[in-house]
Amino acid sequence: MNTNIFRSSYALAATFGLVALVAQPATAQTTGTMAATADVTPDCQVNSTGITFGGTNVIDGAAHTMTGAVNVKCTFDTAWTASANAGLGTDATITTRKMQSGTDSLNYSLFTDTAGTTLWGDGTTGSTIGGTGTGQFVATNITGVIPANQTTLRAGSYADTVTVTVNY
Repeated sequence: MNTNIFRSSYALAATFGLVALVAQPATAQTTGTMAATADVTPDCQVNSTGITFGGTNVIDGAAHTMTGAVNVKCTFDTAWTASANAGLGTDATITTRKMQSGTDSLNYSLFTDTAGTTLWGDGTTGSTIGGTGTGQFVATNITGVIPANQTTLRAGSYADTVTVTVNY
């Protein structure tokens, strides 16, 4: 057997193998970055637990008191205040709100303290409530008082709606 042919074939195969390895495209790697941004904006939500006086005996001549709550949730560390308007009752004011039953009105007031001394209003008449956002709902109790001596009212279902405005 001719060993030169074997060596030549082996050399030729090795040369082509090397060429095949060298001729393949080289792989490269590079890195980059991608930015992610967000602007967290201040925001607040408000809801309430209404004040329900239930069956109210006005002929006893006594005042009637019940409690509800205003619940405010604001973005963390966002300062807020909540005010209340006079409501929808005919001739209502912040100092004397009016629940209606037809054309009849039942006077009541809203206070930010349980003693019924700090009137809740719009900041001009009456005070506002406020705080700093925690990211969770924070409840503020509101005391409703039906003053004494409204003995000439007709029986009926009396209601009013007060708008709560949160500024932040």
